[in-house]
Amino acid sequence: MKRIYAEIRKTEFLWILSGTALMALSTNLFFSPAGMVPGGFTGLAMLIQHVTARFFPGGIPLWLGNIVLNVPLILCSVKIRGWHFIKRTFLAALLFSGWLYIIPEYGFAETDPFLTAVIGGSLLGVGLGLVFFGKATTGGTDTLAALIQHALPHLSAAKILPVLDGLIILLSVWIFGLRISMYAVISVILTGRIADGLIGSFRNAYLAYIISERFNEISARILKEMDRGTTLLPGTGMYTGSDRPVLFCAVSRKQAVTLKELVYETDPQAFVILTDASEIRGEGFMRYSKEEF
Repeated sequence: MKRIYAEIRKTEFLWILSGTALMALSTNLFFSPAGMVPGGFTGLAMLIQHVTARFFPGGIPLWLGNIVLNVPLILCSVKIRGWHFIKRTFLAALLFSGWLYIIPEYGFAETDPFLTAVIGGSLLGVGLGLVFFGKATTGGTDTLAALIQHALPHLSAAKILPVLDGLIILLSVWIFGLRISMYAVISVILTGRIADGLIGSFRNAYLAYIISERFNEISARILKEMDRGTTLLPGTGMYTGSDRPVLFCAVSRKQAVTLKELVYETDPQAFVILTDASEIRGEGFMRYSKEEF
């Protein structure tokens, strides 16, 4: 454990630590008491706990079920992809199980499935987003989808993952009933939306495509006034058949307004496309780190 911590930046560790804590809170305070399966291995561990409770009091605890389900997948991932790629996921899975063990189960809204789906799904989404900031996942169906995709390369992990989560929720229909499982679908969608939105809110860059006859002036002003480089891409107007060079540049979110004003002042007829960039690396933006590869 100390070796893993030493290999991961402190800020990343704090993201993972706080994210897994929120995920465990959503599980032990909302989902588990209400019998609502949030998908993933957490949901599968809940189903196992419920089934095994018929044979001995309490059944297999969530924290233990989560570890038992994840360990074989993580070992397979280490063999296929190497320890370097899986160390953060291993740490996140351990921390998540640890939080599940520490945080007591208490039902805040177990009689209200809508509140459970909304508040539990929101907490889980924020927690998952923080774990993503730490460049990790908590294992589970994410890791299983990656392993399936490795064996079946014609399928993408993005297509496999919803199928796996859907199968777990279908199993919950048999155990917990249709009504509560329908609310679980709402929580899964909400979790994904919030996690994606949280990550998107920290995206601090735009890509700009500028088509203008005064591209030289615009490029010079961007370089001088914004300290950003530009690249001239060849283009052809298909309607006229004439050359229409395209300026391409990356700017921070704060600089986007300045860029639009600058372009408008130089050429009010310019055609500008601004699009979100999920990640930009290089001079003036995020630096490369060997730890990520």
